[in-house]
Amino acid sequence: MGKVMPLEGNMAVAEAMRQINPDVVAAYPITPSTEVVQTFARFVADGQVKTNFVAVESEHSAMSACVAAAAAGGRVMNATSANGLALMWEILYIVSSLRQPVILTLVNRALSGNINIHCDHSDGMGARDAGWIQLYGENCQESYDNLIQCTAIAERLDVRLPIMNCLDGFLVSHSYELVEVESDEDVQKFVGPYKPVKPLLDIKNPYTMGPIDLQDFYMEHKRNQWEAYGAAKKAIVEEGKRFGEMFGREYGLMELVDMDDADIAVVALGSAAGTCKDIVASLREQGVKAGLLKLRSFRPFPAEEIAAALKGCKAVAVMDRAASYGGGTGPLFPEVAAAMAMSGFQVPMLDYIYGLGGRELPPEQISTVYDDLAKLANGQKPEQVVQWLGVRA
Repeated sequence: MGKVMPLEGNMAVAEAMRQINPDVVAAYPITPSTEVVQTFARFVADGQVKTNFVAVESEHSAMSACVAAAAAGGRVMNATSANGLALMWEILYIVSSLRQPVILTLVNRALSGNINIHCDHSDGMGARDAGWIQLYGENCQESYDNLIQCTAIAERLDVRLPIMNCLDGFLVSHSYELVEVESDEDVQKFVGPYKPVKPLLDIKNPYTMGPIDLQDFYMEHKRNQWEAYGAAKKAIVEEGKRFGEMFGREYGLMELVDMDDADIAVVALGSAAGTCKDIVASLREQGVKAGLLKLRSFRPFPAEEIAAALKGCKAVAVMDRAASYGGGTGPLFPEVAAAMAMSGFQVPMLDYIYGLGGRELPPEQISTVYDDLAKLANGQKPEQVVQWLGVRA
């Protein structure tokens, strides 16, 4: 049986890490993820886990140690944010190409400059093509639940890919909520014992890992890696269902709120989805057919499922907590638009860039998004398809 505990998002993640008891955690703390490894380091010092905690000199070194420990045959975890993730950049690609299931909690934070320690999604979006699975949580409970599922997803023999457990910096990482924490025994039962594949410490069966890979075979290897993400999408659904059967909270690639008959809908990632839910409920009481698509899996990107959910809408807005400089939109918008086009659906769409550097997203701003969608659904063309929400004139 589990118990309900008041926990910050960071503490909830650290508690899940304690229950999973990884073999290695190699970390270099950075705000706002510091508390994850700080709390977990206390668990190590108090003998509550058997983890080898490696204190390194930089985030680049942290991920280098993680990939080495995973290649040696260990269950490996880490946590970082923003500039820390950027310093890991080179190694992120190596981890995924070597198919090592490293589990990284990414507490989303704006990338400098100027210097900012608060939330946006520029770090995760910047790493979108690095080959890591990315799951986004709305609140502390989902951050806890997602880490447990991340472990099971990444380590499946049909997946074997690294994974990011993403949560909004400060908005979730430093906010207290009542979190249903499952028993240590049940969490261990869910994730199961780690099963290494070709560990380098198996000296009776030596082999080469990460050799030079030139034009004769590199493309075939990348195609093989590409194929793994179909299995990853299936694993997210299956492990989310298994989690629901065991703990009563089922997860999938996305959460659909009042989408069965929605005329207007918003697509959102992370904590903003919680505020959107309140606005949808209020609009429904007024007779407005509003809906929400809360995207959980950004990588692999569930294009067909998104298109199926949005095809009946008269207008759709995408909420981007990051900007694609020079691209003309936020990074999520063109992926949703492409998903619709590739499935043969045409729905008028708007893109809203919001919340950069931790800028607040009050409910009245989301209400204006739905107001704009109602106008668009009735044939009123917007002045701009891409708008910056909450920016001072």
